[in-house]
Amino acid sequence: MALVDLREHAEDFAADPYTYYARMRESGPVHRVRTAEVDEMWLVVGYEEARRVLADPRLSKSWRVSELWADEPGHAINTNMLEADPPHHTRLRKLVAREFTTRRVEAMRPRVQATADRLLDSMTEKGRSSADLVDALAFPLPMTVICELLGVPDLDRDRFRAWSNEVVAPTGEEASAAAVDHMGRYLAELIEQKRREPGDDLLSALIRTQDEDGDQLAPDELVGMAFLLLVAGHETTVNLISNGVRALLAHPEQLAALRADFDGLIDGAVEEMLRYDGPVKTATFRFTREAVEIGGLTVPAGKPVLVAIGAADRDCARYPDPDRFDIRRSPQGHLAFGHGIHFCLGAPLARMEGRIAIRALLERCPDLALDTRGEPWQWLPGLLIRGVRKLPVRW
Repeated sequence: MALVDLREHAEDFAADPYTYYARMRESGPVHRVRTAEVDEMWLVVGYEEARRVLADPRLSKSWRVSELWADEPGHAINTNMLEADPPHHTRLRKLVAREFTTRRVEAMRPRVQATADRLLDSMTEKGRSSADLVDALAFPLPMTVICELLGVPDLDRDRFRAWSNEVVAPTGEEASAAAVDHMGRYLAELIEQKRREPGDDLLSALIRTQDEDGDQLAPDELVGMAFLLLVAGHETTVNLISNGVRALLAHPEQLAALRADFDGLIDGAVEEMLRYDGPVKTATFRFTREAVEIGGLTVPAGKPVLVAIGAADRDCARYPDPDRFDIRRSPQGHLAFGHGIHFCLGAPLARMEGRIAIRALLERCPDLALDTRGEPWQWLPGLLIRGVRKLPVRW
């Protein structure tokens, strides 16, 4: 199979990956591709193949299995359950799941609503009629919520945001490595501070939690878990909110339908936002433990495989008329939160934040519209996160 060089179309691909995914699917559900990061990897663009790969134990989440990065020393932030396989993954997830409970998440609902209301008060104060929605709502809401949940309200958010953006949408190898290093040291210091001054919060609970055998998270595992919860806990929700608002404002008939029946349609609308233009373009790397057949192609052992979630969720074999944004659709089974043992632990919190933020915004700004008077959208680079750096809106 010919190698598809995605570097040749990086800017166009960032702006509209779905056109490229559709072309790829026409000739098969799996393709060999080259990116700025990796010279050769396999990209899965078909829904059924993606779902199978996400749950296939023959593909590892540990970079140690890869022929590309097996000799890399790694970093404390890599010691997290997203980059681990059973039984290590099972142990980490069990310890976190003991504390990251539905009850703890549900107890956040009043704070999420109050935070959204406060941010919208600030956005619309003193006769203002325009704003960057990312800075005004989409970023500060999930960042505030995850910081309160973890018990780190004094987080240096400007620095952390810069490091986090560089990790999920790298602008260069050196900058990305520096961000990882800075973030790792910062989180280690944060955890030591939390050990000295524990509270009734998730990070304190993770530090002290034990299973029935007395097992606890090791220091590096705590850094890795704090990294995963902080970064995944806000980056994805930022772009769920901003992508969802973009989709609604680009489809006025869907926006009108939602405004006419918030109670009946908001849940389905958020699910369709996740399917149609979700915040995660591809799942993080998997590596073949052995030669694996995927969609009729044999991927050799040790090779990196990426599941294009955005492509899978636009596969016409799974969703009729998949490029149509329809908040009344039944998008059950979408892969925006993954599938299998690595299904996103924070999905209930992200859904809650998305529903509250979008409803509160639309109720507060009944004539909300995209502000097209400024510069073109700046799309986030890379294959991981789908979104824009700024989303100018007016009302």
